[in-house]
Amino acid sequence: MRTFANWEDVPLFDSDDAEAGFWSENRPDVRLMESSVAGHAEASESVTVTLRFDPRMLARIKRLARMRFLNYQSMVKQWLSERMEQELRDR
Repeated sequence: MRTFANWEDVPLFDSDDAEAGFWSENRPDVRLMESSVAGHAEASESVTVTLRFDPRMLARIKRLARMRFLNYQSMVKQWLSERMEQELRDR
């Protein structure tokens, strides 16, 4: 079974069969799952910010999050965290 450490490794699926096939051969890394669970230390120390999204973009983000069984806000935080780590590594 293949383990992935980044939500971007999960493709958009054309059918339920394609999605079932993917999940039968792949699983998220434990650290990725732990970072997605509400109630961890960062969540209790978070600050509220306001972002404005185009309604179509927000709808697409929410759809992607539902496909991953995530809250869309948690998924966006995960994306930002991953990108921040990448930027820091690339310095």
